[in-house]
Amino acid sequence: MTSPSAPVATTGYPWPIETTQLANGLRVVVSEDRTAPVVCVNLWYDVGSRHEPPGQTGFAHLFEHLMFEGSQHVKKTEHMKLVQGNGGSLNATTNPDRTNYFETMPSEHLELALWLEADRMGGLVPALTQETLDNQREVVKNERRQRYENVPYGDAWLRLLPLLYPEGHPYHHSTIGSMEDLNGAALDTFKAFHQQYYAPNNAVLTVVGDAAAAEVFALAEKYFGAIATVPDIPAAPDGTLPGPAEQAVRETVTAKVPAPRIYLSHRTYPFGTAGYDAVTVLATVLGNGRGSRLYQRLADGARIAQPDYIGAYGVDLAHAPAPLIITATAKDGVDLETLEAGLAEVVQSLIDEPVGEDELNRAKALLTTSWWRGVSTVYGRADLLGRYTTQFGDPATAADRLPKWLAVTAEDVTEAARHVLRPESRVTLTYVPGEPS
Repeated sequence: MTSPSAPVATTGYPWPIETTQLANGLRVVVSEDRTAPVVCVNLWYDVGSRHEPPGQTGFAHLFEHLMFEGSQHVKKTEHMKLVQGNGGSLNATTNPDRTNYFETMPSEHLELALWLEADRMGGLVPALTQETLDNQREVVKNERRQRYENVPYGDAWLRLLPLLYPEGHPYHHSTIGSMEDLNGAALDTFKAFHQQYYAPNNAVLTVVGDAAAAEVFALAEKYFGAIATVPDIPAAPDGTLPGPAEQAVRETVTAKVPAPRIYLSHRTYPFGTAGYDAVTVLATVLGNGRGSRLYQRLADGARIAQPDYIGAYGVDLAHAPAPLIITATAKDGVDLETLEAGLAEVVQSLIDEPVGEDELNRAKALLTTSWWRGVSTVYGRADLLGRYTTQFGDPATAADRLPKWLAVTAEDVTEAARHVLRPESRVTLTYVPGEPS
């Protein structure tokens, strides 16, 4: 094991950060906090839907399920029983950029959490059976039905991605993937995918809470150190795009929905860039809460949009221009054309009407609250540090995000609006009530 670095005290980040890297490539990040006898173990794998080759869409998300179905020394469902039976909680998530697995445990069970994560990193494939695979494929199908297909407007994200990103782009398809790909792949194909990406040199282990760095480093070496490095992990396809789209795209969906709804979307900048910081402030001004322009002008003012179903937000993707999504749902008696005209007018106002000081200060206050809420738990901090280590190479840069939001000026917001919100680069997805064709 390489020697751990000295503790890093970061401006704007009030907890220490210490790091090391094992000989097999696993990066380990520790942030000690003795406030409560709790730790969070968070493992980020640099594999998401953007890494999936043609014919293997949905694989990363399926492994989010398979990783809880037993490994070499842990029986099926035993991972959850061991964590929850010892007072912990656990989960996993997948997005286009990454997959993460995490447990929050009483600190006396830190070693158990690390052993469990190491066993499924190095020992999942020997335990993976056809029966388990078939069972979890059915679970994913059911999830698709419950989250996307049988919920009003539920498939909006599935529709927006291929409209925003061209065929072959790593963000063109969603993490849920193609049921045809999942059904058509053999057990050996899934095993090969896991062996290729779920490797120590493709992962970041973060532990935050009631544990000393030296203890965590020693346990990481004990349980992860013998897992072999995987050479030549294939990089994700290049997500570079020349800029905003040059031609507007529109899709209209007739579905069993209670009211007309519109999604306007634009490609912006990658997460972590100055441009995306400006877009983050822009989205907050435009569509976050009762003081936002969308709410003030369409819900309170013109009264054409439902106040609970209006907003704007960015999707924080780091490896290509990330999407900004703006949405509104019509009030009773308001037609789609009226809603779309009003929505477009408010979006255009960000170009034509400079953001006022009160708007800017409100947006920054909301973002400050959001940032501090995110780091208020050991899970939030562990996930944040795992992200910045994986995507930017340095956990300490997590401290930079809030200051960069607070440094955004009204002129930065206007410039971002001019670049991003042009009608000719817009994706418009509309839902109208009716029987699906």
